[in-house]
Amino acid sequence: MAEDLLKADHPDHYTVVKGDTLWDISGRFLRSPWRWPEIWHVNQQIANPHLIYPGDVLELVYIDGKPQLRLRRGPLKLSPRVRSTPWDGAIPTVPIDAIGPFLTRPYVMDENQLDTAPYIVDFADEHILGGAGQKAYVRAIEQDQPTKYEIVRPGGPYKDAETGEILGYEAVYIGTSELHRTGDPATVFINSTELEAVIGDRLMPAGEERASVNFTPHAPIAPVEGSIISVMNGVSQIGQYNIVVIDRGEADGIAAGTVLRVDQKGEEIRDVVTPDSRDTVQLPDEEAGLMMVFRTFERVSFGLIMHATRVMHVNDKVRNP
Repeated sequence: MAEDLLKADHPDHYTVVKGDTLWDISGRFLRSPWRWPEIWHVNQQIANPHLIYPGDVLELVYIDGKPQLRLRRGPLKLSPRVRSTPWDGAIPTVPIDAIGPFLTRPYVMDENQLDTAPYIVDFADEHILGGAGQKAYVRAIEQDQPTKYEIVRPGGPYKDAETGEILGYEAVYIGTSELHRTGDPATVFINSTELEAVIGDRLMPAGEERASVNFTPHAPIAPVEGSIISVMNGVSQIGQYNIVVIDRGEADGIAAGTVLRVDQKGEEIRDVVTPDSRDTVQLPDEEAGLMMVFRTFERVSFGLIMHATRVMHVNDKVRNP
């Protein structure tokens, strides 16, 4: 029942302020914030809950005995300046600053892309590293379209935590470049870099489409059993708003907005009560938090940790919430 979703101390109304996210707002009313579509989707005034703005008021009402959130529109104030966000000032689902760079960059390469992508063989003017404003020579680009390329560096493989199967390869983002002359080698100008380019870095066509920044949270369409196989930005202990990679993707029915529970993997310990014994005990997995998938690839997905009750680590399990 929808009534069971509500927190005991939920407010009757809430005024949206700048900096809110839909997840945080829903957390004021619901025990499980990600389940907000269950009380919003039938409300015609919030036909699109992604279009809620600072100043709007959300009211909790009951219709036919069922709780619903109703929108009372506040004064909409949009700046006349060039809009820099695709949601046009509306409250985002989750903190966009945390995931923004990961919405367009390639980040995952399959084996065929790795083998066939053009790659840097040298830099002009005897440079041994490439930076913004420099010229690089690439094998090989024979077509004059596209003209914009992202420079990536092949990283380690993403592997299934249970089987060891390679699911793809990490693509470390280096920078942007623009095609100047086709051929073998082709010539590109490096426009910007986050890391210095080196010989062997690959070029991939720059993505023209930006992934959606609005998500409708939902449970997986089928039972999911997977693992966290990597974490971005080199942290060893995973907490709220860290970005993780899981070994399940589009081929497993995962889509943007899929919510998964993270369970801290139970340790295998020795039974010390009988020191001479070789018996070991597998401790149970313990619930550690929630993540929401925001970008998918064929065999892996990126997720944002939305809630953490304990520290998480690579190899922890992900399951249906």
